[in-house]
Amino acid sequence: MSKIKVKLINYTPKPLETVTWAALISYWDEWESEAFKRTTMEDVKKHLPKVLSYGHESILEHANFTFAIEGISRVASHQLVRHRLASYTQQSQRYIKLNIDDVEETFVIPESIKKNPELYEKWKGLMKKSIELYEESYRKGVHQEDARFILPQAVRTKIVVTMNLRELKHFLGVRACGRAQWEIREVAWKMLEEIAKKEELTPIIKWAKLGPRCINLGYCPEGELMPQNCWKKTKEKWKKLAGTD
Repeated sequence: MSKIKVKLINYTPKPLETVTWAALISYWDEWESEAFKRTTMEDVKKHLPKVLSYGHESILEHANFTFAIEGISRVASHQLVRHRLASYTQQSQRYIKLNIDDVEETFVIPESIKKNPELYEKWKGLMKKSIELYEESYRKGVHQEDARFILPQAVRTKIVVTMNLRELKHFLGVRACGRAQWEIREVAWKMLEEIAKKEELTPIIKWAKLGPRCINLGYCPEGELMPQNCWKKTKEKWKKLAGTD
């Protein structure tokens, strides 16, 4: 069972109304700041899909989403922070001492390794040694900021990420794809699932087509690199979240 946890902590109040109200400033002569209070879901349904169909996605930048992510490796967090149009706050290895009691709790070990019992034991052995040396260094007066140099990239971490809706769409487009590394792909789908849990947010999954790029393009851009049934399974999974079954 995966130890990765993703939680939608906060988001712009009335995000759909916010981006719709922002969009109307472009072509509505009667637009005014007070009009936001009068913007309803009927206005959203009338205007937002049309504006997005024109490719005017800058309006999505007016809505922000904050997620808490736990249990991913530093391998995955390094991929995450490459998405630069976002804000991040990550658990510090400099000030927080590593838990040395359980290898599986401390490190992420891929399923591909666990399938090979002999290799799996070697991995756990090496990780245990790294923890023991980390602990020994700490006991001998070495600060965490230096002791951490011995740790593998597999060490688990926690991170808070805030993205505007446009960047979130880009992130999901490349990271929810079947070609993405399995760990960051799991994070992407969990983020999408968190949004789908909020009834007021579900429509934007469909209208903004939040999900892997194939949902936007209507075909798999990876072509022959992907398994033959990947696109079909992805579409079915996405439709359930978007409520378009």
